[in-house]
Amino acid sequence: MNIVPHHSLIVLGATGAIGGAVVDAALKRGQPVVAIARDGDALSTLRERHPAADLTVLAASVGSDGEAEALALRLRALARPLSGVVAAICGDCGRGRVLDEPAEFLRKRLDEDLLPHLFAARHLLPLLAAQGDGHVPGYVLIGGPGAQQPWAGYGHRSIGAAALRMLARVLHDEARAFPVQVQLLAVDSPARTDANARHACSRWPSADSIARRALEMLDPRERQPARAVVDYAAAQPLGFDPWSDDLDLRAPAASHRSPPTPATHATARQDRPPPVPPQEPERQRSLLPARCLQDARTLLDRLGTPHPNPNQETSPR
Repeated sequence: MNIVPHHSLIVLGATGAIGGAVVDAALKRGQPVVAIARDGDALSTLRERHPAADLTVLAASVGSDGEAEALALRLRALARPLSGVVAAICGDCGRGRVLDEPAEFLRKRLDEDLLPHLFAARHLLPLLAAQGDGHVPGYVLIGGPGAQQPWAGYGHRSIGAAALRMLARVLHDEARAFPVQVQLLAVDSPARTDANARHACSRWPSADSIARRALEMLDPRERQPARAVVDYAAAQPLGFDPWSDDLDLRAPAASHRSPPTPATHATARQDRPPPVPPQEPERQRSLLPARCLQDARTLLDRLGTPHPNPNQETSPR
């Protein structure tokens, strides 16, 4: 990442798994950071984790238009040039079928997962554009899974993710009136974090790798042409490392290259880190979450039951 000297990075949702990884990665590269989240205690913990870093923490919310406006005023009062924004905003991940839940269930998800992005962009884009120092800031939204195909049991999240994808396209187009570049980093699978490491799929991207990719999108060297939506799985960030944990970004198959010499092959084995261990299986049936057992029973029941509407198109796989 090419850091703009003396410019600070704004991280929204800085105490979440991905937001915290963005803060850690930016500070590691020497980037000043303004970390924003609602939880003041979590921000204090984040501050303690980086005692010597150029880190400013602000306890604030963008859950409403007024709160986002107040945040913009606080940021303007800091009188610090800004390099851009990474918005890693996500509400609580509830579970349930859309058909089984009241309308308030979906409305709450949109209020927590979608509208805060709009409120933040409405007030932070003009703030970034008003700097007038010749630097074109970037604004990166991070989207979650289920935007293109329904996520079973989390249909409300799929609806929110799809709406965020379209919001990013709209903001990308409308931001042409500002000297600001808006993009969405679409991560179409759950992230592997410290909290879920024991049960996470080994092919899920780590929060650290998502954070690195988000920071690369803010690099001025990677600004032409800019796409509204950047798919994490299809992108190859600057400084691409074939042995990184970005499993979907691996180098092309070796069959397309000339075979390595024995010495080269031995060196590659030494340089390559050990493979990620396979997912640890559950040891006792009683440890399986009740919702998983219920899903299995429901699936078995449906396999033996005729489809109630044979003319209805099934979801694509």
